[in-house]
Amino acid sequence: MVVGAHVLAELLLVLLCVSRRSDAIWLNLPATGTKCISEEIHNNVVVLADYVVISDDHQAHSTSPITTKVTSPYGNTLYHKENVTHGQIAFTTNEGGSYRACFTADGYQSGGGGGLSINVEWKTGIAARDWDSVARKEKIEGVELELRKLEGAVEAIHENLLYLRSREAEMRTLSEVTNTRVASYSIMSLSVCILVSVAQILHLKRYFQKKKLI
Repeated sequence: MVVGAHVLAELLLVLLCVSRRSDAIWLNLPATGTKCISEEIHNNVVVLADYVVISDDHQAHSTSPITTKVTSPYGNTLYHKENVTHGQIAFTTNEGGSYRACFTADGYQSGGGGGLSINVEWKTGIAARDWDSVARKEKIEGVELELRKLEGAVEAIHENLLYLRSREAEMRTLSEVTNTRVASYSIMSLSVCILVSVAQILHLKRYFQKKKLI
């Protein structure tokens, strides 16, 4: 029994280490301007984010609405809300790259000249999965549920490694292409310099011959 509890504790520790992809972020939004957060996410990943505008007394600010917009790496709008003080962002990525969430104050006027505070809880991958619904649907609990979470975390790590490998291959290809182009440009520039030098030498030679200096 003690051994089982020890194993479960180790599994929970590993799960906490490998699957922590939930971040609570505080943004100080100026009265005029926009603040953005971004994350590099690969394809087919669930993203879930809750945000709320907070006043100086840490209460939901009902008179200071904001505009929230989330865009994909290619500029597609995935979420857009105006005049809101809180909300939930949920989508599944269909392209790999940097996803950006931007928050803009909608004409907020502060008596002290300050801005707004926004709390954003950003979850991706396994952290965004509704495990309570999974447990109820599949009728699992306890160690089995934690093992399922651990399995999901391992799969997420494997997918991240594959994504990083593909990105590394893309960057390596881009670097090789860039190096080839730079080498070609260098050779072309050197050739032009040599041709110009030869032309100048021939021109000077004809000039000296014309002046009978040689």
